[in-house]
Amino acid sequence: MLFRYLKVGIFASIFILNTVIASAQENSTTTAKQVVEKFQADLISVMKNGKQLGYAGRYANLQDAVINSHDLPKIARVIVGKEWEKLSTDQQKKLEDLIIRLSIASYAHNFKDYAGESFTYDSEEETTRGGILVHSHLSIPDDKPVKFDYMLKDTGTNWRIINIIANGVSDLALKRSEYTSILQNEGFDALVSKIDGKINDYSKL
Repeated sequence: MLFRYLKVGIFASIFILNTVIASAQENSTTTAKQVVEKFQADLISVMKNGKQLGYAGRYANLQDAVINSHDLPKIARVIVGKEWEKLSTDQQKKLEDLIIRLSIASYAHNFKDYAGESFTYDSEEETTRGGILVHSHLSIPDDKPVKFDYMLKDTGTNWRIINIIANGVSDLALKRSEYTSILQNEGFDALVSKIDGKINDYSKL
């Protein structure tokens, strides 16, 4: 009799565990491709109303789109590499906040109007480190298309963009080269000033 109850208990535990795992999988069913396509659709939507929205309106409309598709805290850490560990907790938080603002500001500045542009998915591939690279391109009327390669990593609950390569140029690599140099040679305050200035420039152009 005791064995029967133990057996029932084991099966019940296995059932509950499988239910929890299935529930977790259901909550993270959005694929890397879908994350990229949703973000691109949000960009096009803002572009179509870009002039009417103005910079502030584009920024407000893109804020959630950028935060929900990019792993911005990770990007902040990667940008400064080993220098990250030398920063205080407050400095790390400040840098994360700045990178979030910079990312949204750059999209609000660069995708400001619409002239019939459209994104097209090309293909995707797994990387050697468990990530996914989504290849797509932006078609521009009367101009050459722009090739976009999105590097995404699984955060455990969803896929998030950690780098974008446009026509072969890595945004992450460019920022890492520039920002690490400033941090090492001029210090944290100089880096903050540099990023703040860039955000301010985006809002005026």
